[in-house]
Amino acid sequence: MIEFINIQKKFQNKTILKNINFKIAKGELVVLIGPSGCGKTTSLKMINKLIEPSEGSILIDGKDISSLNTIELRRNIGYVIQQTGLFPHMTVRENIGLVPSLKKWSKEKIEERVIELLAMVGMNPEEYIDRYPSELSGGQQQRIGVARAFATNPEIILMDEPFSALDPITRNQLQDELYSLQQEFKKTIVFVTHDMDEALKLGDRICIMQQGDILQYDAPENLLRNPNGEFVEEFIGKNRIWSNPEYIKARDIMIKDPVTTNGIRSSLQGIEIMRQKKVDSLLIVDKRNTLEGIITLKDIRKDSNYNIKLKDIMERQLITVNEEDSILEVLNRMNKESIGYIPVVDDNSTLKGLITKSSLLSVLSNQYLQEV
Repeated sequence: MIEFINIQKKFQNKTILKNINFKIAKGELVVLIGPSGCGKTTSLKMINKLIEPSEGSILIDGKDISSLNTIELRRNIGYVIQQTGLFPHMTVRENIGLVPSLKKWSKEKIEERVIELLAMVGMNPEEYIDRYPSELSGGQQQRIGVARAFATNPEIILMDEPFSALDPITRNQLQDELYSLQQEFKKTIVFVTHDMDEALKLGDRICIMQQGDILQYDAPENLLRNPNGEFVEEFIGKNRIWSNPEYIKARDIMIKDPVTTNGIRSSLQGIEIMRQKKVDSLLIVDKRNTLEGIITLKDIRKDSNYNIKLKDIMERQLITVNEEDSILEVLNRMNKESIGYIPVVDDNSTLKGLITKSSLLSVLSNQYLQEV
């Protein structure tokens, strides 16, 4: 929906953006982040022509914005800034209804939309609609700023560090509310921040910039797992993935070569394999490594016939997790089922590994030692 093509920006003799190329898909929330002076706010302001590029083109729905009427373009793009940008002499009703009134909406339609938007951002219309910005807290002012950005139901919303001046509790609340709004309405949002935690919490994709260049443009999980170079790794934080457990997958923490055998082995052979491998259970797989069952030493000892096949006495009703499940899902499953181990499979039930309580403790303790 939004495409930057060979964008460069120079102020006097200083290059702010160096041949920037990237695309933002319809309905995505993309975060631009980087150190001060990296070009993130300049890039954002180019989308609504507050800043003109020195070279290159910006397309919206395939149309070069340089050919579009600037006033109409801006009226069709929501814009939220750090200090809200509310007009102090206007009431909440007037601030939210400003752009609709400029677009010649009827008074009735504007009133209906203002009430709808106040409810959307969690503010009682009867209580707040006739207040002035000075009568609102910082968090309430930002809610009004967000409501105003949604006023004409634009497809694109630009947000330039909208929550950075707020206290941590209010900031966290507004991040959650924005995330919920985005899940419901799926606007195309370009969000500038200097806070990596905020970027990871909100972004469908994150664009890390430095000195006018894009160093990596990727999904949050890929950034955490595969940072592109030392600067990106340091900027993100080497161990930040452990602060975002939803991105830690079963495949990251599993034992990748669990002890297995096939079901045609006898129980006596099973006992010998357990003895050699120093385990008390075996995962039973077929020739394709598809998980079929599990057998424990306790199960074998229930039957005195040591010639019986493992497939005839193994447990077939297995509790498993997928290799893409998060560590939180794994822990919840193990606690819910009161089990000390859980096989890891892929979508085709192919065995990929095994997670045990001891292996989990080992991984977590190693991470703790790295941080000390």
